[in-house]
Amino acid sequence: MAIRAFVTGGTGFVGANIVRSLLEEGYEVRCLVRPSSRLDNLQGLDVEIVKGDINDPTLYQQMQGCPVLFHVAAQYSLWQADRDLVYYNNVFGTRNVLWNARQTKIERIVYTSSVAAIGVGTPGTVVDETHQSPLEKLVGHYKKSKYLAEREAKQAADSGQDIVIVNPTSPIGAMDIKPTPTGDIILRFLRRQMPVYVNTGLNFIDVRDVAQGHLLALEKGKTGDRYILGNQNLTLKALLEQLAQITDLEAPERAIPAWLPLSVAWIDEQILAPLGKTPSVPLDGVRMAYQTMYYDAAKAVQELGLPQTPITIAMQDAVNWFVAQNYVDIG
Repeated sequence: MAIRAFVTGGTGFVGANIVRSLLEEGYEVRCLVRPSSRLDNLQGLDVEIVKGDINDPTLYQQMQGCPVLFHVAAQYSLWQADRDLVYYNNVFGTRNVLWNARQTKIERIVYTSSVAAIGVGTPGTVVDETHQSPLEKLVGHYKKSKYLAEREAKQAADSGQDIVIVNPTSPIGAMDIKPTPTGDIILRFLRRQMPVYVNTGLNFIDVRDVAQGHLLALEKGKTGDRYILGNQNLTLKALLEQLAQITDLEAPERAIPAWLPLSVAWIDEQILAPLGKTPSVPLDGVRMAYQTMYYDAAKAVQELGLPQTPITIAMQDAVNWFVAQNYVDIG
C-alpha cells in the first residue's frame, strides 16, 4: 500500500511543489488547509483535503493513518502589526503540530524551517548549518519566530521524535501564488517597477529542488539535524542581470543608497500605519536587505543528494508561470 503523507502548508509555494513531488513518488497525500486558503495550487491533484488549523489541539484526529508528516505551513510577514500572529502560528503552531503528531505516533517528520532561523555571518561571508546568529541579532520578528520554531522542533527531536529539519534559502519557480519576496522581485522587474536595486546578496534555489530536498530528507536525513536547501549565491544585481537576459528587458543600473528605503519604511510603519494608512515598505524587510545572506548547501548535496538545477531554469519557470497566470503582461 502507498504511504500516506500529512502535509501542512500544501497550498503555498513550497508546499504545493512538495505535494507534487510526493504524488510523483507514489505517496498518498492528505493536505491540511485553512477554510480561507486559496486552493489554486492543488487544483486537479489527487489529494485528500481536510479543513483545519495548525493551532487546533485536536489535529491528531486528522493525522490518523499518516505515518509521515511534512510541516511546511508558516506565517510570513515582515509588518510590525503582524508580530503577534507571526509568533502564534510559527512558534505555537509548530509546537502544537508536533504535539499532535506525537499523540498519533507519526513515525517520521520533516520540519520546514528557513535560513532565516540560522542568521547571517559577517558581510559577504558564506555560512553553513553550524552557524547560528544569537536571537537578538536576528532582524525582525519573522526571523526570530523561525528560530524559536526550529528550537521547538530540535527539542522535540531530542525528546525522541524522529524529526529532520530543512532550511530552504530563496526558492524560485512556478506556483509562487502570493508571491514570496523573491517572486515579488521577479514580478517588479517584469512590470518595470525596479528602476534601481539594493546592494545585497542572497542564495537562490529552484523550488522543485527544495521539494525534492524534503523527500530526500525524509529518506536520508539524520534525526535532529538541519540541512540547508540552497544552490547559488548571487548579488541582487547579478540576479536582475540574468533576468534581463531571459526576458530582453533592461536591468537597473543604479544602486539605491541605504538611507532612502529605510527612511520611507520608517515613515510608513511608525507614522502612517498608526493613522490607518496602508504601509508600502516593511521596515524589517529593508533592514534584512542590507545583510548579505549567503549560504553553503554542501551538506545537503553530499548527504541527501540535493539537486542543483541552474537558477536560470528556475527563473524562466517563474517568468513563464507569472505570465501564464496573468500576474503580468510582458508582450
